[in-house]
Amino acid sequence: MSSQPEDVAEADSAVEAEARETAGGLPLRVEGVRKTFGGITAVDGATFEVEEGTLTGLIGPNGAGKSTTFNCITGVHEPDGGAVYFEGEDITGARPHAIAQQGLVRTFQIAREFEEMTVLENMMLAPDHQVGESITRSVVPGLRGNVVEQERQLREDVWEMLEFFEIDHLAEEYAGNLSGGQRKLLEFARALMLDPEMMLLDEPFAGVNPSLEKKLLDRIHELREEQGLTFLLVEHDMDLIMENCEHIIVMHQGRVLDEGAPERIKNNEEVIEAYLGGEV
Repeated sequence: MSSQPEDVAEADSAVEAEARETAGGLPLRVEGVRKTFGGITAVDGATFEVEEGTLTGLIGPNGAGKSTTFNCITGVHEPDGGAVYFEGEDITGARPHAIAQQGLVRTFQIAREFEEMTVLENMMLAPDHQVGESITRSVVPGLRGNVVEQERQLREDVWEMLEFFEIDHLAEEYAGNLSGGQRKLLEFARALMLDPEMMLLDEPFAGVNPSLEKKLLDRIHELREEQGLTFLLVEHDMDLIMENCEHIIVMHQGRVLDEGAPERIKNNEEVIEAYLGGEV
């Protein structure tokens, strides 16, 4: 019997292993991603990498393709070309839920909470694979104890997260009654309940007052420094990006115009022209 299938399998495994090794320290790699809508090219071959444990900024004028790129990375849109790799695995076109389960979690420009549920109820819904979701486990003798224990642990985790974001006093408040800034805090807290390795934040400070903005930034830096969480942040506030991100990616007309440290970006004439010539 020929050994070729085994050799091929070993070669494939070697390629996968090499890809993972290459991706070491690079949880996210975007290669030549393209996306069009009705003949309009929103993302045109975007290529960049995000290093592990960093706070990386993704900036550009309105219409540069930032949010569409986020959507292609997280499975909201399927790219028309190119590839997205997370922790060395090709996740191009995977479903958003599957991508989140792998540890790549995003927030949205407009918070998406359940308005007719309380803050506490919104938080309790966030974690995946809850034992209590199974009807059998809820009613069969001997298994109910597992459900009760998980619910107790979940409630403890939720309260800890609410306290971390300093919104525990809003636990019984309906999410629909929260201010825009409080909704951003709730969405961030819900996303963290999924235990991510990396978070993509889509304009998390839009509509947030300076006090809540500082609170959010403090939480981001704390999660980075203490838990090693990686962040990719879309934001229009250039000062905020320059002061908080060690690496910045600039998009213009669907492409990556430049990337590097804040000092490099703010002195790049092409970047300045892109902002002055576009709608900031």
